[in-house]
Amino acid sequence: MTAQAAGARTRFNPFGVEFRRDPYPMYRALREQRPVHKTLGMWVLTRHEDVRAVLTDRSFSAGLIPQLVSEQAQRLGQTDMDRVARLGRKSLVFTDNPEHARLRGLVNRVFTAAAVEELRPVAAEFTARRLCRAVAGGELDVVTDLAAPLPVTVLCEWMALPAALRERVGPWTHDIRFLLEPGLMQESDFIRVREVVEEFADALGEVLAARRREPGDDLISRLLATRTTGGDALSEEELIFVCIMSFVAGNETTKSLIGNGTLALIRHPGQARMLRDGTATVKSAVTEALRYDSPLQLTKRLATRDIEIGGEVIRAGDQVMVCLGAANRDPEVFDRPDEFDLVRGGLGHLAFGHGLHGCLGGQLAELLAEVAFTGLRELDLIPLSDEFTWQEHSFIVRGLAHLPVAVRDTQGAR
Repeated sequence: MTAQAAGARTRFNPFGVEFRRDPYPMYRALREQRPVHKTLGMWVLTRHEDVRAVLTDRSFSAGLIPQLVSEQAQRLGQTDMDRVARLGRKSLVFTDNPEHARLRGLVNRVFTAAAVEELRPVAAEFTARRLCRAVAGGELDVVTDLAAPLPVTVLCEWMALPAALRERVGPWTHDIRFLLEPGLMQESDFIRVREVVEEFADALGEVLAARRREPGDDLISRLLATRTTGGDALSEEELIFVCIMSFVAGNETTKSLIGNGTLALIRHPGQARMLRDGTATVKSAVTEALRYDSPLQLTKRLATRDIEIGGEVIRAGDQVMVCLGAANRDPEVFDRPDEFDLVRGGLGHLAFGHGLHGCLGGQLAELLAEVAFTGLRELDLIPLSDEFTWQEHSFIVRGLAHLPVAVRDTQGAR
């Protein structure tokens, strides 16, 4: 059988059980046989070179998701979605230039490396408490006990949200994130998202009013004070949307980064020993975890002009699915791409996207994963099951639903 004949039967299918369990064999086959092909009404790209080119090319619009949300809502008879629609159209994640450049220029003044680094003690304290409790009890669910609450806790602290509001942020974030995959939403999902967006935005509006009266040193106060040299500032709604999308875009992916990376270390005890004895650094472990099992596997763009990629002509108006997880296992860029190697060195992964829409919260995600891996490397983690459950509420994010382990403190054992 020729490669061409075999390739004719290999098509992108993110809905199967095997893909959820392990998408990388399918990615490999597509890279080798059909790196640029059209299926499910969209072009699918799996090579690093092609994925990076689309992410870099500003003629590919990031505004597709809000458009799909509106279309799906109309099909389901949900027309009272004005605030939800604005959340999409005005969010950094989905805007194109010139509006994206304006918003990014304002937000970048606050989301600095120094500001993110200030959050390390908060993350470290939370992680230490959770791991001390795990050592005392002898068990830990890495996902539900640590990876899931850590980013929410740190973001709430950064925004200095009231205690009563913090308890609601996690569930709200989970509901709103369904907007990232509108094709999966039913009528009841749209009704719930509309309610949640209204509640979340109103609650944050009250926080903004309080910060105007009594500014602090928190993220919201800093965003309120941010001005360009020309005097431009975020509107109240824009600021609220920045806060909401900080949770929506950062929570699930950071949780999956910590969970996926921990599982990789468990499955590769030699690499875990290198991390523990200092042969490999925590920073390199985070970088390799992002490349090896990327939290965000897939993202979409809309072509706004005709362009040729990989010998295929993509027309203006065509949808393009770029497979970040496939690009990060491309042997043309990464030597031994299917091996988990903490000392491979160098960057080049596309786990945070690239170019104009490179992930704003990437530095925070890396910091939180560094803190988590720093604490976990001092523990012996023994899986309580040979079967690992992968979350099923998203096709674009790859992450464990649970990772229960028995815990032993290696420091105490020596």
